[in-house]
Amino acid sequence: EVQLVESGGGSVQAGGSLRLSCAASGDTLDDYAIGWFRQAPGKERVGTSCISFRDGSIFYEDSVAGRFTISRDNAKNTVYLQMNNLKPEDTAVYYCASEGVVVDDHFCYRYLNDWGQGTLVTVSS
Repeated sequence: EVQLVESGGGSVQAGGSLRLSCAASGDTLDDYAIGWFRQAPGKERVGTSCISFRDGSIFYEDSVAGRFTISRDNAKNTVYLQMNNLKPEDTAVYYCASEGVVVDDHFCYRYLNDWGQGTLVTVSS
């Protein structure tokens, strides 16, 4: 199974941009699905943007569609989440995951509950 480490969080004003990185090791990503999930204070963790490299499915949560872009750098074996026009409601801890991620064009969820440390994104108004 691939191991993942997320990074790139920080503090930004509303309207700004950040790029999160999910660096993979142990295997290439060709046969995996990768999901970015986020958990805002007091709320449940939800799938924000996910991609399957097996079948090409890509999912975006409605609230981020058109602002966030998930992409991959094959040479670096890394998946990115480019976040533009950030809003205060995007404030959350962001996690990337692979094992247990289920994704198609209309949904993304993870049926496992072990998570890394995540990376904090704070958007101020």
